[in-house]
Amino acid sequence: MAADHRVISALTIAGSDSGGGAGIQTDLKTFAAHGLHGLSAIAALTAQHTRGVTAVHVPDTGFLRAQIDACFEDFNVRAVKLGMLATAEIIHAVADALTHWKPTALVVDPVMVATSGAKLLADDALDALRMRLLPMATVLTPNLPEAELLLGRRIAAGVDADAALSELLALGADGVLLKGGHLAEAEVIDRFGSGVLRASFRSIRLPVEGHGTGCTLASAIAANLALGESAHQACRLGTEHIAGALAAGYRPGRGDVVVLDPFWRFRQG
Repeated sequence: MAADHRVISALTIAGSDSGGGAGIQTDLKTFAAHGLHGLSAIAALTAQHTRGVTAVHVPDTGFLRAQIDACFEDFNVRAVKLGMLATAEIIHAVADALTHWKPTALVVDPVMVATSGAKLLADDALDALRMRLLPMATVLTPNLPEAELLLGRRIAAGVDADAALSELLALGADGVLLKGGHLAEAEVIDRFGSGVLRASFRSIRLPVEGHGTGCTLASAIAANLALGESAHQACRLGTEHIAGALAAGYRPGRGDVVVLDPFWRFRQG
């Protein structure tokens, strides 16, 4: 068999952010910052800026499947990152495609709750996410509101988060990174669990509201998985990456939110 000389690629299946701070746009920047060729299959189109979302359009599932198939047919896809999947139909289409192509690594960022606290998924879509995608995940990366929806209960303190980690693993993912940004703790503590270990990654809590933090973290984890890191190491490196990207963040629009800088290491020389 001839050697495969194609560069390593990572694929994001997520929503497009016209403001460039989250979604597909920040995923591709994060892949590039890790030296990977970035691929995308757009599962939703949003009209948004630093002050909010003004419109959402969901493409038909046939076109989404065509995008995914085109990526796998030609590129050396080593990892896939899932972001905004707005409907049960979209989730089933993505699950069918991934069942067919069997990616080596899959990071599921369950985008289910808006910053305002509004629920973004209907009940049938939440059920589809639980049943179809979580059992396929190499790493699941919920924040606390998303974890609460997945588990159907409140997570109010660190001890609750520790217990929730085991419950989330029971949903089928190989590994879980439960993000701690919403917990009232002095530091941000992201809790990792798998079948063999538990770990905590701590970072300084910055007095800023970041835009695209979940997308950036999940795509950084996917990038490190594509580069051959273990799930634990990929999550550790991902949390380090996002801490630097947030500290180097900037405000490109009129809103108060900070857009992360995935290229912060390059700018620091």
